Amino acid sequence: MAVTADDLDLAIHTVESTLAPEVHRDWRATPGTGDWTARTTADHVGDCLLSYAGQLTAAPQDRYARFMAVADEDASAAEVLEFLALGGRVLASVVRTCPPATRAYHPTGLADPEGFAAMGCVEALVHGHDIAHGFGLRLSPPAGLCRNVLGRLFPHTAATLTEVEPWTALLWSTNRVQLPGRTPQDGWRWHGSPPPTAPPATEPPRSGPGGSP
Repeated sequence: MAVTADDLDLAIHTVESTLAPEVHRDWRATPGTGDWTARTTADHVGDCLLSYAGQLTAAPQDRYARFMAVADEDASAAEVLEFLALGGRVLASVVRTCPPATRAYHPTGLADPEGFAAMGCVEALVHGHDIAHGFGLRLSPPAGLCRNVLGRLFPHTAATLTEVEPWTALLWSTNRVQLPGRTPQDGWRWHGSPPPTAPPATEPPRSGPGGSP
């Protein structure tokens, strides 16, 4: 199924509800993604989500829109989490109102509103997982949400992971967990561009250059 703004709302709700009980703790001293703290990671997610909204609004074809969003330096943990969540809600609003034919630059390919919604879900869920892990918590997004995102952004792996629980499959696809007998996903990338549309049945197939897009 297509990834929608409702999926993004659900992803943001999952992250926000999981992390809200921890805002009394020191996010500057809690691990997040890689060498980042929980605060830096949350700040990154808020920036990504607002940047995706800006991309869809301006629709540049060969570059990022030239801005960066950050939480105030003196923002509390609760306010940084609020910044993350508002970024997701702004992106969801843009996805709902943006013409489906819109295409905007992303390094993984010109993406449509569905693609940016899916990318926003991954940013929120995967980095939310990293922050939750630093607090000793487990993020548990709905299986249907994860399945939708996998199918849109990771079609190259989704078809081979049907026996794996969707959230685990998404974490594996973004190199957060390992699966027995499968190669670690170092240097992972998603497919930002929408999948190619099949030609009409009455039109003969056309040959083209080989290789992956």
